[in-house]
Amino acid sequence: MLFNSPVFIAGFLPICLAGFYCFGMMGRQQLALAWLTGMSLVFYGWWNVAFVPLLVGSIAFNFLLGRLLARSPSKRLLLIGVLGNVLLLGVFKYTGFVGHSINEIFGTTWHIPEIALPLAISFFTFQQIAFLADTYDGVAEEPQALQYSLFITFFPHLIAGPITHHREMLPQFNDRGILRPRLDLISTGATVFLAGLFKKVIIADGVAAYAKPVFEATAHGAAPSLLEAWGGALAYAMQIYFDFSGYSDMAIGLGLLFGISLPLNFASPYKAASIIEYWQSWHMTLTRFLTAYIFTPIVLALTRKRLADGKPVLRPGRTSLSTFLVLLAGPTMVTMFVSGVWHGAGWQFIIFGLLHGVFLTINHGWRTLKSRWKWWRDLGLRSVRHAASVLTTFLCATLALVFFRSADVPTAMRIVEGMIGWNGAALPDLFDRIPVLRAASQALHLPISTLPFFSVHELYWLPILFWIVWFMPNVEQWMRHYRTALNAKLRAIWYEGWILDGTPLAVWRPTVACGCIVSAIGLFALLKAFSHAPTEFLYFKF
Repeated sequence: MLFNSPVFIAGFLPICLAGFYCFGMMGRQQLALAWLTGMSLVFYGWWNVAFVPLLVGSIAFNFLLGRLLARSPSKRLLLIGVLGNVLLLGVFKYTGFVGHSINEIFGTTWHIPEIALPLAISFFTFQQIAFLADTYDGVAEEPQALQYSLFITFFPHLIAGPITHHREMLPQFNDRGILRPRLDLISTGATVFLAGLFKKVIIADGVAAYAKPVFEATAHGAAPSLLEAWGGALAYAMQIYFDFSGYSDMAIGLGLLFGISLPLNFASPYKAASIIEYWQSWHMTLTRFLTAYIFTPIVLALTRKRLADGKPVLRPGRTSLSTFLVLLAGPTMVTMFVSGVWHGAGWQFIIFGLLHGVFLTINHGWRTLKSRWKWWRDLGLRSVRHAASVLTTFLCATLALVFFRSADVPTAMRIVEGMIGWNGAALPDLFDRIPVLRAASQALHLPISTLPFFSVHELYWLPILFWIVWFMPNVEQWMRHYRTALNAKLRAIWYEGWILDGTPLAVWRPTVACGCIVSAIGLFALLKAFSHAPTEFLYFKF
């Protein structure tokens, strides 16, 4: 079941809300939570009911193991739990990839059966590994079975995140204040949901029409030219941005309808001035998990002797650059390799992760050098440097997304070749239809493209979308005076105070102007959602 489908918006959601608050207003907290858990399982099983027992079995296994760890911490039990979860993920997600890779490398002919990938398996697996690790460390309390089940299955975050943490969710489920509807939370939740719906069905699905032809044609052997390759890459960068941003907003909005705040998972990553900052804004809860449970343990293992000697682990301004990079490069590459593999089973995803590992290592090294260069700090031109940093970060992220989107590595490489001009620089057919442009192209000896990879409409779409992602506040910033995401720390932005100051778009308030804006956005999005077949969110496949 999709958040952008009529059956969800007009059927499932009203029924789920009505049942939850009926039990809640009767004072039956356990029944309300049980209802919400049961409806979440219905939501999950709508796609394929055969995988509901798998989800329930995973929950039961980790809950029981968590209780044992809470009562008697044991490395052996923790290892069993982690390996059990990783094995489950590996069998369903990576069996085909590993088998086909072995056949290609060694020339074998093993028959690899097709295994359907259960929805959300990557998300609920990481969520439960974190719970087991924290229980072993003594920082997770032993939960009740019902609350734990809802913690995993709560449908707003179940399919594509955020990857929630037990310490931020279980206390909310135990709070009796969520049992009665609150008009303020319902209004803000509905606003955030409609904003996310608009991003998905209007913007993301709209710009997808310009990305899909390029990647599909290239997958069949076509060689896109410079403009076509960049058009496809930029269109996909915008598609996945608004698709994932839309889902994240819809998840937060849905949680608020039930009085539950979900953690922020997406915070304008294309405004980031470094790859480090980018990963602090893109899929933030995945970054949080990878940092806490993979990167940090590796760094601590490598620096155990420094810690025993009472030395600081890493001090960018004083630790030598070589030592700094050695202590960071290895853990960073391993962490981003895991991130790439987590996103998908394919060499293109591994390259995606390793590319970001290289970018992050270079970013850390650059920060170390800057901390020692007084002349850099005194250089001035702060706005220019910031703009150049944002643009560089965006281009690095776009390059990595080419591998993320491509069907395989050869497809990605053909697009990258096109982006560097290897396949020529043909102009769109618009230049052939307008005499002045045709004469200009002939004077420059640039051919006119006959391939339908690039639409001139992109020339209108992309500047508008760039304006939105770089110069408009995100939903949480727009609604910053009201409760939205859990413990959201919204950073100040350089343009705040003069781009939209004094207009209804500057900040959301319960006013007529804001009501009209939200109503128009919501009506437009609902009409589109109800009149077209719903499309899956891109992160559903992970």
